[in-house]
Amino acid sequence: MIKDFILPDIGEGVVECELVDWLVNEGDMVTEDQPIADVMTDKALVQIPAPHAGRITKLYYAKGDIAIVHQPLYAVEMDNDDAEHTQSPTAEVKPVVETGSTITSAVSQSNVEDFLLPDIGEGIVECELVDWLVEEGDMVVEDQPIADVMTDKALVQIPAMKAGKIVKLHYRKGQLAKVHSPLFAIEVEADEASMTSAPEQVVQQAVNQSVVTSGEPVAQGKALASPAVRRMARALDINIALVIGSGKNGRVYKEDIERHQQGGVNHSAALSTIEPSAHVSSSVSTTEVATLTQSGVDRVEPIKGVKAVMAKMMVESVSTIPHFTYCEEFDLTDLVALRESMKQRYSTDEVKLTMMPFFMKAMSLAMNEYPILNSQVNADCTELTYKSRHNIGMAVDSKVGLLVPNIKDVQSKSILNIAADITRLTTAARSGRVSPADLKDGTISISNIGALGGTVATPIINKPEVAIVALGKLQVLPRFNAKGEVEARKIMQVSWSGDHRVIDGGTIARFCNLWKHYLEQPQEMLLAMR
Repeated sequence: MIKDFILPDIGEGVVECELVDWLVNEGDMVTEDQPIADVMTDKALVQIPAPHAGRITKLYYAKGDIAIVHQPLYAVEMDNDDAEHTQSPTAEVKPVVETGSTITSAVSQSNVEDFLLPDIGEGIVECELVDWLVEEGDMVVEDQPIADVMTDKALVQIPAMKAGKIVKLHYRKGQLAKVHSPLFAIEVEADEASMTSAPEQVVQQAVNQSVVTSGEPVAQGKALASPAVRRMARALDINIALVIGSGKNGRVYKEDIERHQQGGVNHSAALSTIEPSAHVSSSVSTTEVATLTQSGVDRVEPIKGVKAVMAKMMVESVSTIPHFTYCEEFDLTDLVALRESMKQRYSTDEVKLTMMPFFMKAMSLAMNEYPILNSQVNADCTELTYKSRHNIGMAVDSKVGLLVPNIKDVQSKSILNIAADITRLTTAARSGRVSPADLKDGTISISNIGALGGTVATPIINKPEVAIVALGKLQVLPRFNAKGEVEARKIMQVSWSGDHRVIDGGTIARFCNLWKHYLEQPQEMLLAMR
């Protein structure tokens, strides 16, 4: 049996991703969970695994193409046993309603489709069904919220891919829903079902009868639209980002595509009939491309991927957290000397003994005395959770944007173990391949702006954490010693941002003084270790 793998989302707004690289070829045999492709999502470069073993029969995208969610990514030929298993993934789950032959026969009809709970290659295998927002028999519209589910990250809503009638809910509240298994069944209109299931090449063939195109198709930009509408824009060689949407939040419908095409070529015939016409041409798209590539013309590109996520998180942090900043000067002369004496002996290809492991370990020791720096506050600021694990994040300037992986359980690790984790995560983050698990559950963050030459900053808190510190560059500056003599000392400026809802200036000053004490006198840090 040949089965399409549908590129999914998990209700977090992912509508498309870039196909960076195929890790298999057509005709290859693959095993379950074998990596199939690298795709660039809104968060990072991740791998899509195979949910089933079999032989790859078709790859639907070329490298560099934009893959659309809820559309086939590749096709795999499975043996009969695996095929039968995938046909009945809900056998072990008790249905919401004990039904008879009515629903069974309805589901078997061609216009009743199962919505498969998807993942996006980030290790999610199940999620809790918190609440249904619809009931069986309800009519829903496209993008209407259907259910609230709890993933590893947050409470998110699952939207409807298409308009139609809900005929079956496969889970009850509180049950664990499995990925790649049906979440609900929806009955769609026959014409919509046929339109969304029609192969793209059939649509393209019909359009080619009326539209004269040349060269490569226009690249599709970011826009709010269904996969069917995006297919129509690609078939007509129209950049959907340039189409003015008439729907909610600027959503683009098929009528908007038609209106854009008609207005650009001054043609009155409805494009939905796709009748042959010698007067229709691609002059609009070619004119737009020529305009964008002219010398001296402003270049516009969409904010997407990790940069878009960072923008959203930073706005939310600044708008919901009252920040305050505290700066201090550290004299790291003795710590630099200690690190230099140890670097030759303990540094390897797997372990780079930088200054960061000492900063993290000293911070962890100081948080033992001031645990509020390692706390998190809930959304309405009514509860404060003191985290038992010291998961210290470090900002990394990667090729996909700013990433903040964190070192887990710093409180129980040696400086060399921390150094090994930092080396591993820095290498992974700079290539964009950091594991989602390494990005989750951070409790406090460090931003090393000094690596690029800065001295003082006002960092933005990585919500829901309550504090972040920026390390300035290490400078050799003149300072007076105890005898009043001028000496050359290695000085670093550090800049704290704190959540003023739970941390006051005195607390962060006392915490910073203890952290400074451990770093300026590293022998004290060694004595404080357990």
